[in-house]
Amino acid sequence: MQELKSLIKEAGDLAMGTPESEANRMLQICNACRYCEGFCAVFPAMTRRIEFTPSVVNYLANLCHNCGACLHACQYAPPHEFGVNIPRVMAQIRKETYITYAWPKSFGALYKSNGSSVSIAVSLSITFFLLLSALLNDSLFLGPLEGNFYAVFSHNTMAVMFGAVFGFSLIAIAIGLVDFWKSISAGVISASAAVEATHDALTLKYLGGGHGEGCNNEDDAFSLWRKRFHHFTFYGFMLCFAATSVATIYHYFFGWYAPYALSSLPVILGTLGGIGLLIGPAGLLYLNLQRNSAHGDASQKPMDRAFIVLLFLISASGLLLLAYRDSAAMAALLAVHLGFVMGFFLTMPYGKFAHGMYRVAALLKNSIEKRQKSHAKFGAD
Repeated sequence: MQELKSLIKEAGDLAMGTPESEANRMLQICNACRYCEGFCAVFPAMTRRIEFTPSVVNYLANLCHNCGACLHACQYAPPHEFGVNIPRVMAQIRKETYITYAWPKSFGALYKSNGSSVSIAVSLSITFFLLLSALLNDSLFLGPLEGNFYAVFSHNTMAVMFGAVFGFSLIAIAIGLVDFWKSISAGVISASAAVEATHDALTLKYLGGGHGEGCNNEDDAFSLWRKRFHHFTFYGFMLCFAATSVATIYHYFFGWYAPYALSSLPVILGTLGGIGLLIGPAGLLYLNLQRNSAHGDASQKPMDRAFIVLLFLISASGLLLLAYRDSAAMAALLAVHLGFVMGFFLTMPYGKFAHGMYRVAALLKNSIEKRQKSHAKFGAD
């Protein structure tokens, strides 16, 4: 114990209170203790190292799923004098990662005020589509249009606008992700590593707390609800994306144009996805509001909640649009729905959406290095 205290004092003397220095201090404590070695993927990855450079800390932070289990298991957690809180410091480092690897670099500042940025982007987008609808053909004031969205905005108009914004967002995310990967990567990507990382990401393996019982939310009681609501959100999103993809194939390859029947594949996929995107975000927002403040970084609450609420509003407006597509309210509902979607696309590279991309990269690196026989080089990567 005396040796451990000496280690803590030495690390504390070097620390300046920044997230990076605090992460380095806490990880040295964890590496000496190793009580949580059986938890998640962070602690086995940590034990493969003898020092924690900035790139290592960035990697471990994005490998962390913020399940909270280690905080409640830790004998050195607050109010202990060592003050070890891995979930909080990892969350702080993740935010710094998003800012550092944002592209263009100047746009990284949007992470600091993401909640306000999302609100402004959505408000401006809705206003734009409402005005555009009125200017193009006064469709806001016409009677029922028999569910024909293209009577309000032509297919080409929507394809060009959303294609340009979505394309930029994908490029911005890809550039940041490539830079992040270069800074943390070591080893060749094998098929088995890619399969394992994909499995871990799609099943949200480490939201089970490393033991399968779930995460800690309000206290030290385990629950799988955070994992379940994440599944509803992710797979709801993917079903909506699949609906759009199928509709695109129908339009360009088969010449089958919207509106599609309620029994058609695009509508069925979109409806199921929309329901998932109602249940998931609603549940995640509730858990976020109830969660123990020690589990994360308070400064990221606005970003987290803005993302959750925006996904919920996209889904709610989409389902309302489907329900009232044959009514006189269709044009206004379409403009509002497109405004929410455009706001999401505009802020996608500079908000909570990015965490999924960086986490997959960290999971892939974890799968790669588990297959490497020699761990000697990990201390300097």
